[in-house]
Amino acid sequence: MEKTELFEERKKIIYDLMCDSKYKPLKYKEIVYLLQVPEEDRPELSAILDRLIYEGKIEKKENGRYVKTADELLEGTFISNKKGFGFVRVDGIDYDFFIPANKTRGAFHDDKVLIRPLDESEMYGERRNRRRSGTVKKLSEASVEKILERGLKTVVGVYQKNKKFGFVIPDNSRIDSDIFIPGRFENGAKSGDRVVAELTSYGDKVRSAEGKIIEVIGDYTDPLTDVLSVVRELKIPYEFPEEVTADLKRIPDEVDPRELATRTDLRDLVTVTIDGEDAKDLDDAITLYEENGMYKLGVHIADVSHYVTENSPLDKEALNRGTSCYLVDKVIPMLPEKLSNGICSLNAGKDRLTLSCLMDIDKNGNIVSHKICESVINVNERMTYTAVSAIVEDRDPETMERYSELVPLFDLMLEVSDLLREKRRQRGSIDFDFDESKIVVEDGKVSYIGAYERRRSNGIIEDFMLAANETIAEDYFWQELPFEYRVHEAPDAEKVKQLGVLISKFGFYFKASRDNVHPKEFQKLIDSISGSECENLVSRMTLRTMKQAKYSTECTGHFGLACRYYCHFTSPIRRYPDLMIHRIIKENIRGKLNDNRQKHYNAILPKICDDNSKKERRAESAEREVEKLKKVEYMSEHVGEVFQGVISGVNNRGIFVELENTVEGFVSVADMYDDFYCYSEEEYAMIGETGHNKYSIGDKVTVKVAKTDKLTKSIDFVIKMKEGEESHGKGKRRQAHRK
Repeated sequence: MEKTELFEERKKIIYDLMCDSKYKPLKYKEIVYLLQVPEEDRPELSAILDRLIYEGKIEKKENGRYVKTADELLEGTFISNKKGFGFVRVDGIDYDFFIPANKTRGAFHDDKVLIRPLDESEMYGERRNRRRSGTVKKLSEASVEKILERGLKTVVGVYQKNKKFGFVIPDNSRIDSDIFIPGRFENGAKSGDRVVAELTSYGDKVRSAEGKIIEVIGDYTDPLTDVLSVVRELKIPYEFPEEVTADLKRIPDEVDPRELATRTDLRDLVTVTIDGEDAKDLDDAITLYEENGMYKLGVHIADVSHYVTENSPLDKEALNRGTSCYLVDKVIPMLPEKLSNGICSLNAGKDRLTLSCLMDIDKNGNIVSHKICESVINVNERMTYTAVSAIVEDRDPETMERYSELVPLFDLMLEVSDLLREKRRQRGSIDFDFDESKIVVEDGKVSYIGAYERRRSNGIIEDFMLAANETIAEDYFWQELPFEYRVHEAPDAEKVKQLGVLISKFGFYFKASRDNVHPKEFQKLIDSISGSECENLVSRMTLRTMKQAKYSTECTGHFGLACRYYCHFTSPIRRYPDLMIHRIIKENIRGKLNDNRQKHYNAILPKICDDNSKKERRAESAEREVEKLKKVEYMSEHVGEVFQGVISGVNNRGIFVELENTVEGFVSVADMYDDFYCYSEEEYAMIGETGHNKYSIGDKVTVKVAKTDKLTKSIDFVIKMKEGEESHGKGKRRQAHRK
């Protein structure tokens, strides 16, 4: 028996001993005596006990006795809060555990921890009473029992220097303490520099966390440091490693003609790409024509997997990145430019290798048959959303003249798109339509922020991509092959109930039982608010009710799209899940997906799905943070100016206001001088005690920009006047309380 196997066997014996119902807690020497462990094996016994403690299976009490850890311990990730308490997120549980400040056991933000759920008798009085009264629906309070692994090794923040030492104020607002930096570890940083600090100590109740500065990013007021600081904070790979650069040398600049012999040649079909003006990574193209009473729709996707082979340096780095990040005016690509903008990009006039989904669609919008094949295409025209919308929506004479030969194709696209969209609508697919932010950056500085205009051409491409994704997913589900699906669970019943209360303030309602809600009801709600003044706000509130979509090996359906089968197939240049399933599809087409390969994919896919979901959330966080920074930067040039807005949220600290340009700011109740305001949970409103003035979600208000803060990424407003009412004049500043 090998040494490792012997160690594991002995570890099992020790653990089984402590699991025995007759076992009484023993000290180390007592275990030695009980098991008659010879002196030469005692170091191994110590190692076994240490390993069991590390794994969270046993614990050593203060009196030195070893006991089995309680069965109810759960492993999760600690999320800290500035006020000292925290939360722990556990995989597979759809709510977070609250950790009181006195039960964090020194856990730092993002640590992997073991927690023990608390029963009612252990809860703090107020929370226990709320639990008993039914305000808290789940037993969601716990204590940290053990820190398994430190999550953060570095922290990004702004350095504040004193004479012989300094502090890094973390950019991440969840980190509940500044990082102490001894003078000898400041690495040339000056006050006001944004830096990366490596943690050397995580602190305790008495001492702050400590660290040393390992990188100076630049002055925190410089807009150019914004993106880099977010990238460093979220540990997003920025530069490609040398081995990836070396791997690129095997990639050709043009398609090898020898590759075409075994592919379906589609170069004679009129083919177009439709993307944004600035897009360079063009990974999808469309063909469409009528034949024998059928629409022949072809969705052709760049064959990235032909160049990015499994376990190559390019593949490993793509998996490490997971997705491309679009950070306002900068892109951190999943693949190097030679691939994303070159040989894999479906550039007009170039032969390109693709994976095609060829669909036959009847006059009712039903996809009656399809074929998936390896193909070669040659794009006739690189179109933009603006130009296509000018044709199908505006009927602009100049644009129609320029693309006269393609106008019938775009008209046919609109016709088929409408059929597919109506088919989705009939089954209950939810089509959110709210304003997204368009941020224009010139010479590194934000010059404009406003609502992004969504045109019909965007919807055409979306409809075609959805059709291909659903078709591919259904095909592979019924083949019972290993696959990576995109799934979306139904929303939590409590959130649905809360949404119902909120939208009732606007005079809208939807039907949903406590345990069951159909996407059709959300669709009816979205339809009912279409064109109303509160459309943006209610749409956002509805979206927040939804759970996050994720990747999974189980095809459990997509709630938002109201479909049984769905995957991501159409963007392999910028998403790893798409690249992953391209490999599976191609192996299957070539007859190489044998039992061994299926076992291989079954073994690796669960972990890859989980990792892809996490990398997607990381990219979304980066995009959100950079957008917030750019909005703060823009509004800092408008301090003192007055804007129209809508109340988008209310809590006991004040009200949130969203401006017409999509920027959101906060009005603190401490700055509402004209009355003594109380927060009403029942009405989701701030109500004046004397004048009974009410500020509710959806109300229009006029606000002045009071201040901005790049460190906290915050924008503060003060209310100038509620629409249709006169100001009551200044009174004594007072703090709100909850009714």
